[in-house]
Amino acid sequence: MNSNTHFWKYPSILLTGVAIANIGDWIFLIALNLTMLDMYGSPLAIAGLYILKPFATLCTNSWAGSMVDRLNKRRLMIGFDLVRAVLIFTLPFLHHISLIYIVVLVINMASSIFKPTSMVYTTKLIPTEYRKRFNSIQSLIHSGAFLIGPAIAGLLFLITSPQMAIFGTALAFGVSSMMTWILPDLEKKTVTVDESIHNEQLTKMTKSSRSWQMIKQDWQLVIRFSRQAWNVMLIYFLFQILMVVAAGLDSMEVAFVKEVLSGTDSQYSYLVSVAGIGLGVGALVNMMIVKRLTVTILLTVGAIGFGTGYVIYSLSHTFAGAAVGFFVLAFFMAFMNTGFTTFYQNHVPIDIMGRISSIYSLVAAIMQILSVFILGLTAQLWSISWSVIIGSCILLGITLVLALAVRLYMPMSPPEEAT
Repeated sequence: MNSNTHFWKYPSILLTGVAIANIGDWIFLIALNLTMLDMYGSPLAIAGLYILKPFATLCTNSWAGSMVDRLNKRRLMIGFDLVRAVLIFTLPFLHHISLIYIVVLVINMASSIFKPTSMVYTTKLIPTEYRKRFNSIQSLIHSGAFLIGPAIAGLLFLITSPQMAIFGTALAFGVSSMMTWILPDLEKKTVTVDESIHNEQLTKMTKSSRSWQMIKQDWQLVIRFSRQAWNVMLIYFLFQILMVVAAGLDSMEVAFVKEVLSGTDSQYSYLVSVAGIGLGVGALVNMMIVKRLTVTILLTVGAIGFGTGYVIYSLSHTFAGAAVGFFVLAFFMAFMNTGFTTFYQNHVPIDIMGRISSIYSLVAAIMQILSVFILGLTAQLWSISWSVIIGSCILLGITLVLALAVRLYMPMSPPEEAT
């Protein structure tokens, strides 16, 4: 029992940093949107902020994995938290929209690199038998931030301004970097790829770590690994496609609520709150029973429930029906995310995890842009209702294919029971 308590010392610090950063993210998102609206009074100015996130992924993920896998992950995480803190702190002093967009783009680029870095570090820190438990707690933290972040933002806006809330977000990322600084340094030298994955040495490439030749060889490595571990990458890629279609459907939510359900902004906010409650309840239940569930069950049942929730929502003609759909999809998303994260950590080698994540995320970002465009075009040429229904049915179909692939091709997992 004492050894178990001692083990959770560093994971608890990591989770605390994750919680602070996630809450800060939500406060920043809402405060920045309000600031832009106050400054320019244009919904188009706010829409530009949402375009910057996938654009940042396109700018960084072709080369970010090469850096992540070769440099010290803990130092990178501290550095990117500090970069985001400093840049966020400067935003209230900027008054030209182009400067704001540039700074937000760099912040999003830092976040795009931070994500795979954090994943690799977490996988190194958490032993296999503890990963399901850790990921379920992390899922609960993410859902809690989804609920608490906007609430804290609302309270801050009552007593101060959105600009002061942005300063608070900068402070949150600063505190997150301090929490990461407390964590152990798990790397003492440059990481090399295991010989079981490929037979070439990376010594020469490491010396010229910024060369395009290195990036090209890393892409070849990812392709080679994808061919060798095709069953793992099939499941990984199907999940990425699933989330791409979900992102496309999410872009249609406001239009669906207003045009199909004849709703208002406040009613849409109600549906988002229902989704937040579903995510929170799902994450809590998931954390309580995760020891009894295998990764296969978490991923398959979670994915099918997620897709079913979207179909319920798309076929709804009332707010009650849409609310049920939102709750169901959010509830099962907690299980699905825990299952997928644990699957990824268990079956993708740590020393190429950054490159795998970055390169596939780059492909997913391109597909996401296409997904949003295709669904939007379908809604424009046909109808919003049918666009969402067709997209939801495609999503459910992908979840069924994913569940089948998991059942047929999931590699044998290492021991999963947490002590």
